[in-house]
Amino acid sequence: MKKDHAPSPRILEDLATLAGVSISTVSRALNNSPLVSERTKKMILALAQGHNYTGRLNECLHVRGAEKTISLVIPPPQGRDTRLSDPFILDLIGGIGDALKERNIDLLISHLTLRDADGAAELVTSGRCDGLIVLGQSNLHSELNRLAARRIPFVAWGAKLPDQAYCSVGSDNFQGGKRATSHLIRMGRQRIVFLGNTEALESRQRFEGYREALSEQGKVFDESLVLPAHFSPESAMEAVDILLEQDIAFDGLFAASDMVAIGAMRSLANAGLRVPADVSVIGYDDVLVAGYASPALSTIRQDVVKAGRMVVSKLLRLLDGEKVQSSRLPTDLIVRESCGS
Repeated sequence: MKKDHAPSPRILEDLATLAGVSISTVSRALNNSPLVSERTKKMILALAQGHNYTGRLNECLHVRGAEKTISLVIPPPQGRDTRLSDPFILDLIGGIGDALKERNIDLLISHLTLRDADGAAELVTSGRCDGLIVLGQSNLHSELNRLAARRIPFVAWGAKLPDQAYCSVGSDNFQGGKRATSHLIRMGRQRIVFLGNTEALESRQRFEGYREALSEQGKVFDESLVLPAHFSPESAMEAVDILLEQDIAFDGLFAASDMVAIGAMRSLANAGLRVPADVSVIGYDDVLVAGYASPALSTIRQDVVKAGRMVVSKLLRLLDGEKVQSSRLPTDLIVRESCGS
């Protein structure tokens, strides 16, 4: 088929609704993909012709020889710094990229920051990609529900939330937070700080795990030991400096990310406090630099290789018309020097 004119942004959605199939199936059918049955192709072609669209999707936007193209989109920051330079985000992109490469699927990293369902949907409906991987939910949970209602194929990395209509993959943040805090308690720490942004979805779940561990061990929850900090060393240093200036006693610290923990250790060192002799510290993520910090950082590991494979597998199943469920990945406690044992 020759391309007579470019489709309107919603034409693929309209055809998918009329045909009762996914947008990705419409895309493949119009591109004469062998993955779509002849019967379905004929039905979609007839619908397309009836709506004055007889063109194929723009093949120039897809890498020659790739089976599919998946777009990685990043919501605006809320709590976690979702810049590509964030060490954990880089590790996660690496895990996703490796999983896609194994399947001969191209990865498009969109510089268009996801802000609403319409912008994300257009990446698929315009033919730029077959499906989306959304790195984090930020404050867009309702928009992602809208995106799912429009049958745009995507999987989100992040927390599992009530009334969620879309598939997400993430670590078990509650259990991870509980495990980190419980370990500090077993080490004999009596007053344990939580350092992180409790309004960010994943960090909030880690905080809830922290509170549960305190409760199970008969420890009194003290709000003065909860320090808000964004996912950066600088924010963590400032928060710990303020706590020290207030002369609030503490002997343990659980940080919502490794970079937060590393910033906290720098602040403690500047104040003449020793880690772990004076304060035991545990982070979250197990980014590469954690093992090379001084002292080496104990942390809760998120398996980015397994995460990448699972995100990709679920999205490909979604593109094949299957129903997929959200999944929580287990976490591991990695004990190094910073907690004393």
